[in-house]
Amino acid sequence: AADGVCGGSPHPHLVCTEAYVVTGGRGAVQTLSPDGYREIPLEPGSIAWFTPGTVHRMVQGGDLRITVLMQNSGLPEAGDAVFTFPPEVLADPERYAAAAQLPPGTGPDTADAARRRRDLAVEGYLVLREALAAGDNGPYLEFQRAAARLVRDKVPRWRELWQAGALATAERTGDQLDALASGEPSYLGEATAHEAAPTRFGGFGMCGRRDEYNLPGTTLPYGGE
Repeated sequence: AADGVCGGSPHPHLVCTEAYVVTGGRGAVQTLSPDGYREIPLEPGSIAWFTPGTVHRMVQGGDLRITVLMQNSGLPEAGDAVFTFPPEVLADPERYAAAAQLPPGTGPDTADAARRRRDLAVEGYLVLREALAAGDNGPYLEFQRAAARLVRDKVPRWRELWQAGALATAERTGDQLDALASGEPSYLGEATAHEAAPTRFGGFGMCGRRDEYNLPGTTLPYGGE
């Protein structure tokens, strides 16, 4: 990237917490939040997570491998993340969408588009980081507001996904607690086990190359940028 760092495309999620479980190699994650700028080392066995609104940028230090865990299944796939593109791009939904979208597949054209997207996000990110380091959180807060404006029209669909997914799962736990309390645990008769393998290898994600898992009845096809 422009600052000489090998890493991903900086972005926050707007309604989902994200976690990294490090399984190999070395690296770091750079974050921007009201706390300022941080660089969290990543090594095997370590875990890092970031709440909604935290800008994060994966940094490759050498053979870094992580498992990414996302809150609210369905919402990340529906595009709850916003790249730290410069303000003039964030202000134009069509221009943002054109810059964020990648061609399908994993070939050279997609790789080139992913690098261009990364470089544009880093361009905006470095401005935010430098301002925070100087004690000025104004650009960071304005980025958050611009990101919220950009996704506002998506919120009704996100709400439907949340109600059918994470909320329904939490409510099902409440029903199970009620069943246990009443001495009628018939739901336990539905117990089963599942397994899964990656359904796509080496896809271009926001943080880097990723293997993806499509879990029937749990995950949705990826529709984000």
